[in-house]
Amino acid sequence: MCGIAGFYTPQPPRDAKETLRRMNDTIAHRGPDAQGEWFDPAHGIGLAHRRLAIVDLSEGGRQPMRSASGRYVIVFNGEIYNFLRIRADLEGLGHQFRGHSDTEVMLAAFEEWGLEPSLRRFVGMFAFALWDLTQHELTLARDRLGKKPLYYSLTNGTLLFGSELKALRAFPGFDANIDRQALTLFLRYSYIPAPRTIYEGVSKLEAAHFVRFAAPRHSVVELARQCYWNATEIQSESSSHALSVSPDEATNQLEELLRDAVQLRMIADVPLGAFLSGGIDSSLIVALMQSLSSRPVRTFTIGFNEDAYNEAQYAKAVARHLGTDHTEMYLTPKETLAVIPRLPLLYDEPFADSSQIPTALVCAMARQHVTVALSGDGGDEAFGGYTRYVQARDICGRMSRAPAWLLSAMSRGIPRVPMTLWETLGKLSRPVTLGKLRTDGFGYRMLRLADRLGCATPQQLYRHLMSYWLAPMNLVVDGQEPRTLLADAPATRDLNQFTEQMMLLDTLAYLPDDILVKVDRASMAVALEVRAPLLDHRVLEFAWRLPLALKLQDGRGKLVLRRLLSRYVPEELFERPKTGFGVPIYRWLRGPLRDWAENLLDEQRLEREGFLNPMPIRNVWKSLLTGQSEWAYGGELLWSVLMFQAWLEHARQGAAPSFCDSPTPLGFARSLVNG
Repeated sequence: MCGIAGFYTPQPPRDAKETLRRMNDTIAHRGPDAQGEWFDPAHGIGLAHRRLAIVDLSEGGRQPMRSASGRYVIVFNGEIYNFLRIRADLEGLGHQFRGHSDTEVMLAAFEEWGLEPSLRRFVGMFAFALWDLTQHELTLARDRLGKKPLYYSLTNGTLLFGSELKALRAFPGFDANIDRQALTLFLRYSYIPAPRTIYEGVSKLEAAHFVRFAAPRHSVVELARQCYWNATEIQSESSSHALSVSPDEATNQLEELLRDAVQLRMIADVPLGAFLSGGIDSSLIVALMQSLSSRPVRTFTIGFNEDAYNEAQYAKAVARHLGTDHTEMYLTPKETLAVIPRLPLLYDEPFADSSQIPTALVCAMARQHVTVALSGDGGDEAFGGYTRYVQARDICGRMSRAPAWLLSAMSRGIPRVPMTLWETLGKLSRPVTLGKLRTDGFGYRMLRLADRLGCATPQQLYRHLMSYWLAPMNLVVDGQEPRTLLADAPATRDLNQFTEQMMLLDTLAYLPDDILVKVDRASMAVALEVRAPLLDHRVLEFAWRLPLALKLQDGRGKLVLRRLLSRYVPEELFERPKTGFGVPIYRWLRGPLRDWAENLLDEQRLEREGFLNPMPIRNVWKSLLTGQSEWAYGGELLWSVLMFQAWLEHARQGAAPSFCDSPTPLGFARSLVNG
């Protein structure tokens, strides 16, 4: 796990080597163990690398690394988990190796089989830049699911790239114009979908893609872009040829696949552990790790004193049953809130999944003990674990039985009732109202219901369920909302096809641009490598071939994962309603974060900055403070605005490129968990 950066330009800056070093320094937190730069003045190509040593801790693993023949130079971020198997194949073909790093194996694979065939062989997470000294071409590539980040900008014949935007900003003359279309998307989804970024002219390389550049006429141009693993086509083909297996056969096959995926990810020359929440996914990964280990596995859990947000007791019970070496830390509100001012620099562009806070804290806590941690990410998308899958099916079923005229009338009529009247009706109905409606924020729920009833297709409903601000183009000054995967999903009214479609869209958008961004930035801030066995592409392809009934049935998801976990852990330790990895944002905004939020949401400030319309923001803020929208939705709406405002404040202040205020990853980790 590392960080990469570089440039490709026929007209490099006069201090090209110093520029390359500055770009590299901005991502020092991603690789504190070593750094290296390589510059070819004849072609204007500079490659930089920061190293977090995981496999082959010797000098033999240093980068930039040149291939044995001298044809290629690479900077690589990530891990190729099956590198030992590929190395054995290459040795059988006559290749010899100096060290035992996966980077050296990658270079030999490129020389033996070429780029795309090698990418298809790799099982791993990666982003890399590969310079071909023979063809004078630069290739940028990213892993199948987008686990490792890669940003790039091609402007006026100059290509910049890096693991984080910080590296690009360090290049002289970088144009930091904010993309208002990207901002509009951010306010809808709380993340910026690829390929856009917060800056105009800067893109994220999409998952499972590689792109080649050359400078044939003294100006860098894009030669070709290719997707080497098309998830949409593979999922479609897999679901149309679903496996005909019994539940036991499916569980056996999954166990074999997952044991191999876990075993590959336990290869490391540094201390290794796992996150354990007590939920199905993390418990299964830890159970398999423990079954493959001759000593207790290190496990880590963050606990909160608020019962609604605390799963530490469940994790402790699972750890006790499995016999792991378990570490838990209960955080006070003061310790938890201390991380918030650091978030804009940590995430580098606006990002507002509020679970970023506990994620940063559990990474910091784990880094004090290990350098690698396995996680349970990926189970929900692959095996139908999100509650929205059940919710969407239920809503579609109900709406299909109601007359269209009634749905249309309710959709138009509900917003015409004043918000204050809805809140009054909600309070009056509390004695006879059950469930989630028995809360403040009744008016906001009714407005959400009106939008939901106005959805003409299941695809529109899914987009609605994924949205925070429902009309973000009205929130952003001169805002326009571009099309995305979620807006262009093919129409289908078959509920099973719709459910599979939601899972695929989550895999293509929400997973790489929210979940994996959250984990990568939080872990890399403290130089911790996080590996996710459930995101092994072989596991995902297997999940796509399973009948939906083995994943989701009768309102319960992840059925085959539950069956497998029950072989290792008693059901009573994990069978409970799903909870998110969250924090009580709306309570904090009314309490200890009130002054911080009020400063960022000041009406005159919003008008002066010129990006956001103050009125809708102030309305939500006032209703939150007066108790009209205590429901968490109001807090989540404001959280996206606050994260943009906090990011903008740092960006305009010209914040230092490295946010770590401690000289070592361990020091920074301790500063996070200790406030």
